[in-house]
Amino acid sequence: MKIVIQRVKTASVSIDGAIYNEIKQGFLLLVGIEDADTDFDLDYAIRKITQMRIFSDSDDKMNLSIQDIQGEILSISQFTLYAETKKGNRPSFSSAGKPDFAKKMYQKFNEKLTAIVPTKAGVFAADMQIELVNDGPVTIILDTKDARK
Repeated sequence: MKIVIQRVKTASVSIDGAIYNEIKQGFLLLVGIEDADTDFDLDYAIRKITQMRIFSDSDDKMNLSIQDIQGEILSISQFTLYAETKKGNRPSFSSAGKPDFAKKMYQKFNEKLTAIVPTKAGVFAADMQIELVNDGPVTIILDTKDARK
């Protein structure tokens, strides 16, 4: 899994010009799945995301987790995180998970997250527009493949 974690003050996802879901303070997650991903990847990503201390404490140090601040998560499926740009000018997405598998993993990911942090999502494979106010900005890339090494 590749996940872009953005600390946000607010974020929303719109489909066909109408807001589908929105959150206040928390994380906007852009979530890419590959066919090699397993429950290990899900559990590792969820643990890292829910325990990552990147919110400011009273001393303005990044020392609090999303759970500590009672934040929310907006999770968006993002197969383009697996774009291969080495050859030519048109990206290849052959490393992205096959749609049926990726959808199941993405749904499972969101269900597991929701058990820990209030989580809202976009619609898998939909044409979505995302609006956010990045807080900091703080943006972190998590690749679960690194944990498998």
